[in-house]
Amino acid sequence: MIYSTFAQIYDELMDPEIYDNWAKLVDTVTDRQHKKLLDLACGAGRLAVILAKNEYQVTGVDLSEEMLALAEARAREEEVKLELLGANMTDLSGLENFDIVTCGLDSLCYLADEGELSQTFQEVAGHLNEDGVFIFDVISPYQTDVVYPGYMYNYTTQEQAFLWESFAGEVSHSVIHDLTFFVANKDRTSYQRYEETHYERTYDLNVYLELLAEAGFDKVKATADYGNGKIDDKTTRFFFVCHKA
Repeated sequence: MIYSTFAQIYDELMDPEIYDNWAKLVDTVTDRQHKKLLDLACGAGRLAVILAKNEYQVTGVDLSEEMLALAEARAREEEVKLELLGANMTDLSGLENFDIVTCGLDSLCYLADEGELSQTFQEVAGHLNEDGVFIFDVISPYQTDVVYPGYMYNYTTQEQAFLWESFAGEVSHSVIHDLTFFVANKDRTSYQRYEETHYERTYDLNVYLELLAEAGFDKVKATADYGNGKIDDKTTRFFFVCHKA
């Protein structure tokens, strides 16, 4: 289950700078004449809204109805036009083709295995126009194997508390996140507890490159730091810019 109980609280905790950096990456690597954009796993629509304000024609896709509801509310508040659809990134049948496809914040790491990752790459390639570009990020094996195991993060206010613990998963380059929220009632006399467990999995860089090539992406650039850094053995996140053959 992904963000099913406390999507809004999760959304509030995300650093806005992440989405600004992502929008800059999109602007840097795309041709502004090609503006039809699909944002996979769009979540609460933060990136989609920024891109819409930057005059991209944005369609957002997500599995979570709660996240899509937040994205719709954000689009209304920001007075931008978004098309929002419920769909699984492994099956984009029925969607139109796009000039640009984005998938940020390691959303691809929620896929179960290489088969689902390969299927998603195939689906994206099949829904890109000629000269289309696919931009995504994933956490690295260094992040899953070294940084996350034993990681803890706590955040508290008078209205809520958020506890995050991470553990190494059972399969290679995987991680388990245990998330606990305490949300105060209206008069702050008691708290409601919510719990969720998230599973993420990533792969060595060469696996991504091989699967992208099999899907028909003939020009792929992998970097760190939103396209501004080189990948090394302590890179925590890979960024990919992929052009369709």
